[in-house]
Amino acid sequence: MSEKLQKVIVNCETGVTEYIDLTDEEIAEVRAREAQSEIEMQAKEAELAAKAAAKASAEAKLAALGLTPEEIAALR
Repeated sequence: MSEKLQKVIVNCETGVTEYIDLTDEEIAEVRAREAQSEIEMQAKEAELAAKAAAKASAEAKLAALGLTPEEIAALR
């Protein structure tokens, strides 16, 4: 089932609310923005995962040098 996307227009003076179907061009723009948002979200998640991995690696290296967990925590 294909649901038609709509935009809502509210006239604040009269209180009248209109629901207007989006054109094919507007739908394409919405889909493009959704795709871009997904790409940006995945990039942010990858960045956070890389930072977490770097932090874990650094903590492991400090532990290998003989630092205690308390000493490592004190460096944060």
